[in-house]
Amino acid sequence: MAQAPHDAPGPQKAQDAAPDANEAGQNSPHLDEGEKSQAADHSSPHALILHEIVREEGEAALERDSGALMWSALAAGLSMGFSFVGLAIMRAYLPQAHWTPLVASFGYSIGFVIVVLGKQQLFTESTLTVVLPVLTRRDWPTLKSALRVWAIVLVVNLIGTAIFAALLAVHGLFDDDVVHAMHEIAGETIAHPFGLTFLKALLAGWLIALMVWLLPSARSGRLVTVMLITYVVAVAKLSHIIAGSVEASYGVITGVMPIGAYFASFLLPTLLGNVLGGISLVGLLNHAAIAPEIRDDGG
Repeated sequence: MAQAPHDAPGPQKAQDAAPDANEAGQNSPHLDEGEKSQAADHSSPHALILHEIVREEGEAALERDSGALMWSALAAGLSMGFSFVGLAIMRAYLPQAHWTPLVASFGYSIGFVIVVLGKQQLFTESTLTVVLPVLTRRDWPTLKSALRVWAIVLVVNLIGTAIFAALLAVHGLFDDDVVHAMHEIAGETIAHPFGLTFLKALLAGWLIALMVWLLPSARSGRLVTVMLITYVVAVAKLSHIIAGSVEASYGVITGVMPIGAYFASFLLPTLLGNVLGGISLVGLLNHAAIAPEIRDDGG
């Protein structure tokens, strides 16, 4: 795989390009050295620093061999099943009221917390992390490596969701109330026409990519960041290709929907929307915001 050109900014260059990120309070006459250090620790990173942290995550993914990617992606696909389980359990045992979805939607965050904090390879995260090296280098070898990562992660994520869905379909694993909730949730994945599902997926891809962008500056608040962003995805009933695939796969296995509906009404519009939301609305826009600084860094 081609190495990054010399003008691609590394962590040190990012630090130099944005002294305000690490020198907050350094010129204040009212702070001693210890207080200046505290001010720097609590300052928000410059956008270029955030870009470089996320880009380096993408570089690491590009360099992983296919076997490592597959195992990590399989783990992510399986783990995302717990979002389906968490949401169904919350729905099943909460009283039926107009506020119930506002509380039950927190169950949806469980799978994302496991995947993100566990550093498992999730396709919708890769729509941001892997695209930044492509935008920075702008060469065919990097694009080819990115396509390899996307293809492996997407396919194996989906395999993991199907395996988990098959496990959930085992008779007697959950109470009847939970099973009923699972059937309802599965049916909702194909409840909208193609265009509306696409738009819901676009917003979901946008939010998940924004979550990845925010995590480096979240620091000790990473858990809260993941939960809040994914909560919005759930409460707004947006479409996520991996979390939704557990639900849709369960629907196919249990007879809630035909397999054709899985592909035509869920998989295709959701995949297109998630990719467009992650790459275009976050990757391209956030990269464009700091592109002049990258070029200046290269001299």
